[in-house]
Formats: sequence, structure tokens, C-alpha cells
Amino acid sequence: MSVDVWVERFGGPDGPERYRRYTLATVVFLAATEAALWAFWIATTEAGTLGLALVAGVGTVHVAVQARLSRAALLHYLGAGPRPVWLVALYAAVTVAMAALGCALLATGRIHGGNLAAYLVWLLMYYAGPPMLALPRRAGAMVVGAVPVVALGAAAASGLSGGSLALVIGAGLLMVPFMAIALRVSGWSVRLIEELARARATQARLAVAEERLRFGRDLHDVLGRNLAVVALKSELAVELARRGREEAVAQMEEVQRIAQESQREIRAVVRGYRTADLHAELAGARSVLEAAGIDCRIENGPAARLPARTQVALGWVVREGTTNVLRHAQGASRCEVSVRTTISGSVALLMENDGADPDPRPGTGSGLPGLRERLAEVDGALSTERHPDGTFRLTATIPWETAE
Repeated sequence: MSVDVWVERFGGPDGPERYRRYTLATVVFLAATEAALWAFWIATTEAGTLGLALVAGVGTVHVAVQARLSRAALLHYLGAGPRPVWLVALYAAVTVAMAALGCALLATGRIHGGNLAAYLVWLLMYYAGPPMLALPRRAGAMVVGAVPVVALGAAAASGLSGGSLALVIGAGLLMVPFMAIALRVSGWSVRLIEELARARATQARLAVAEERLRFGRDLHDVLGRNLAVVALKSELAVELARRGREEAVAQMEEVQRIAQESQREIRAVVRGYRTADLHAELAGARSVLEAAGIDCRIENGPAARLPARTQVALGWVVREGTTNVLRHAQGASRCEVSVRTTISGSVALLMENDGADPDPRPGTGSGLPGLRERLAEVDGALSTERHPDGTFRLTATIPWETAE
């Protein structure tokens, strides 16, 4: 099976879906550890062939129901499935049956008190988590607390006493609440991470929407008045032309002048978006990345001393690098940008971020090739580094002589 298939199966290179899958795998792993403990108990306990067979059979059902309920409970807690009430009822019933079986083995003399103590501690410890995650807190606490009380009463009635009974009570008071809270906190953490990811995506969309609104306002301010004047003068010229008045020519010349002026103004607006000023791009990168929940650190270095031509070239690097972080670095948490001078006498701009795919698929984008073309105009060069830990570094260098 290819690496890409495994990455897709486990929820992508990083992010909430991957964390959800890991948490689901954890609850299934808990069921596997319970199965291993029951196998160990059966292998080290003398309870007769029938007794061990009954423990193996009921224990297998208990582990299977636990795994099924844990997964269904987590999905329901995350809003991806119905509340598994019938599974909770079945799980409680199987747990009570398992406890009753152990007590019966003690009452008939097939096992001693130490065997039952270990038996009940493991049973009640693994039982506590899934119902607490599947039910509301109050109902879950009642169900989680009721079964241990019943099991301890049955154990005392079957002859468990002394240190063994005290061990079960002490371990139950410690481990039952711990496992119940731990599994519920696991579900809460997955839900919190998914909500934070949705909030980050919303912030990024809002940042883009705000920029579109600003561009729309600029266009409206530039063209709105001029287009209204063009429409008015065109109507006047039409009326004058119908009457054979020579003033129609003057009106159309005025329309022509306004149209040419509008062209110049709209070019100025677009030029403002097409020109990449280094200081403006660094500030914009910080704003956009932090809106997307990515910590952005910037070191300007000699940026203020660079000529306009070099600043424009490096500004394009910052713009394209920021776009790549937002589009391709899923789960990125940091981005560092620095402008510095090198020993070889060049100006270098470095952008480094985490969350990059260590083994990306070949793309057809034109962003990086376009940057290389722009840097070539100022004798610059562009290089990229990708590390297995998901770190990606983009480096642009321009000879200091060219910058001067």
C-alpha cells in the first residue's frame, strides 16, 4: 500500500481529522488491552475448565461491546451519530453478568479472594469510560456509579472480605472516576480541536472577504462618479445630435476625456494590487497568517535600506510564500520571515513554516516558477527545502551589488 493511501487513511498529514482517528484508535486499543488482561487472568487462575470457559466467553462479549460502544459514543459526542442508548444498556448488562460470574466463582470455591479482586478491578476500570462519553454528564455518572455499587455488594455477599475487598473499593474509588473523566476529556479535546479548526478557516475566509470588499470599495469610489457623468453626458449628446446641434461633438469629447481619465485611475488601483511593496507585504502576511491561527514572526533586518526594485521582488516572494502557507501547509502553527545579509554579499529573504507535506504530489502551479522569473530580472535566485518533520523553507537571494 502506498504512502499516499496511508496518509489519506489516517486523515491527511495533519489536522483535526487525524487527531479524531488517533482518538478512535486509542479507544479501540483500550478494548484490546482489556482483552489481554482477561487472557492473562485466565492463564494464571485455577477456576476449572467450565469456569474459565465462561469467563472467556462473557469476557469476549464484554470486550466486543466495549469497543463498539466506545466508537459509537465518541462519534455521538462529536455530533456524527445518534446516542447509543441501547449499547449502553447492553454494556451495563454484560458488565453486571461478568461481575456476577466472578462472584459465583468465589462463592463456589473455584477462585480465592485475590483472584476476584483483580477480576473486579479490571472489569470496573474498563467499564467506566464509554457510558460517561455516551450519556449526558448526570445520567452518565449515575450509570457509571450504579454498576460498581452492585458489583461490590455482590462481591461482599459472595464472601469477599478483608484486604481483597478493601483493594477493590480503593481501586474502584480511584480508577472508575479516572477512566470516566479521561475518556470524556478525550472526546472534549477532539471536539475542541475541530471547533478551533473551523474557527481558523472562518477567520481566513473573513480576511479574504474583507480584502475583496476593500477592492470593491476602491473600484466604486474611482468609477462610480465618472460612470455617472459619462452616462449623463452621453444622454445629452444623443439629444443634441438628434436636434442637429454642434454641441454634441463637445459633449462626446468630454465623454472621451472622462473615459481616458477613468482608465488611468483604474490602472492606478490595479497597480496598487499588482505592485508588491516589501513592508506592506510583510505587514499583510502577518495579518493574514495570524487571522488563520498561524503564529507569524518577522525580522526586517536591512529591508528599509533596500531600493524599490529589490523590495518589489522580495515583496512578491512574501506574497507567494504566504499564499503557499495558507493553501498547502495544512495544520501549520508557525511561520518565520526574515530579511538578512549573507556572508557571500547577498540580500536573503527566508520564509520557514511547519505543517508542510513531507512527500507532496507533483503539482502544476506556476507560483514558484513565476517567482524565479521575477528574481532573475534582478539577478536573484530562489531555493526551497523540505524536511521530513514537515518544515518547509523558501529562500530568495539577490546580490547586494544588484540591490544597490
